[in-house]
Amino acid sequence: MAALTVPLTVLAAPITALAPAAPAAAATAARQRSAPPADPVGGPQLAGKGLVVNAAAGLPALPKINAASWVVADGDNGDVLAAKDPHGRYLPASTLKTLTALALVPRLEADRLVRPSQKACDVEGTKVGLTPTMQYKVSDLFHALMMMSANDAAVTLSEADGGMRKTLADMNAEAKRINARDTLAGSPNGLDKDLGLDVHSQHTSSYDLALILREGLRNADYRRYVQAIDFQFPAPPSKKERKKGKKVGGYPIHTHNKLLPGEHYAYAGMLGGKNGYTVAAGQTYVAAARRGGHTVIIALMKADIPPSPYAVKLLDWGFAARGKVRPAGVLVPPGDAPESRKNGSGLLPDAPLASDDSTRRWLLVGGGGVGAVLAIVVLFLVLRRRHRHGPPLPARAGGAAPRSFGAPDAAPGPDEPGS
Repeated sequence: MAALTVPLTVLAAPITALAPAAPAAAATAARQRSAPPADPVGGPQLAGKGLVVNAAAGLPALPKINAASWVVADGDNGDVLAAKDPHGRYLPASTLKTLTALALVPRLEADRLVRPSQKACDVEGTKVGLTPTMQYKVSDLFHALMMMSANDAAVTLSEADGGMRKTLADMNAEAKRINARDTLAGSPNGLDKDLGLDVHSQHTSSYDLALILREGLRNADYRRYVQAIDFQFPAPPSKKERKKGKKVGGYPIHTHNKLLPGEHYAYAGMLGGKNGYTVAAGQTYVAAARRGGHTVIIALMKADIPPSPYAVKLLDWGFAARGKVRPAGVLVPPGDAPESRKNGSGLLPDAPLASDDSTRRWLLVGGGGVGAVLAIVVLFLVLRRRHRHGPPLPARAGGAAPRSFGAPDAAPGPDEPGS
């Protein structure tokens, strides 16, 4: 497997555990999240629907990008350098898989073996070719998910996480944790019309895609998956391989990210990214690159052509403009950051990045133990109080069952694969 080894020097941010919304409020929450907030995350200038940039002497002209929404940000300090409709909510296509990976990479052990269901293997759209007769490592599935946008890998990872409903709850809780408030996941793979999803039931923004990728790149495993160029994916052995005594065969898979080394639009310093496409969503893309000790993150949505040439223009402008342009806003850190949301001036904490994501693992494991003890204490007190004052109220009914999977919206564009 060929992979980049460029380190990402960004600043760590505290992690605050957030619970998903109650199932009974799911429909109301979806309606509330289908419209951008009046006071947008990252600063008031980011409420603009048109081009958002602060003019300055010596600032290069903005590139012409025919996309409904885009963002260029400094990945190190979070400054939003320029944008167009940054909080506009659009269908994500396969860029939503950046959130799938962000939610599930820390939750699933890389070496765990998973057997896909027939339903997962039969999902429509781009697939890596899973079979229920085999078990696959979680790490293999993440490679397929992030390199070639495999929808069967996305569903299988959801099954490994406890099922579709739990995975969507985990994804939406993760979006809330990092303040990606324009994001609502209705699938783990970004398919839309074929699942009965529209922009009201599944959406994100270019601002949120930048937040999601930036947070994902803090994790060493996440970086490994988005930077991989070639990978040998396991498969049942062929007749010839069985004769040679091999129990596992395989075949090569290749990245769909056209900006990685050796690809058509290879971009020096590319840290990784993710493309997506459906007829309803158009072309979507998010990526980060590092040059001269500085990181730039770009995201664009509903572009009219495969987005690689647009991505190159936005990255070039970002590296040329950083240090010259007054920020229009900021990529906020995870957790509650009210000052950052009010005036766009908040900065990330200055703690160093933990390359092994150990802080987050402690919160998921050790912190979870502390939470369990507190929950037991609270439950004891509640039961004691109810014993004194009468029987408890009946529990609420659960939410709706997850949707089934159908056919993809359409074939991909000429040089970028679809969802």
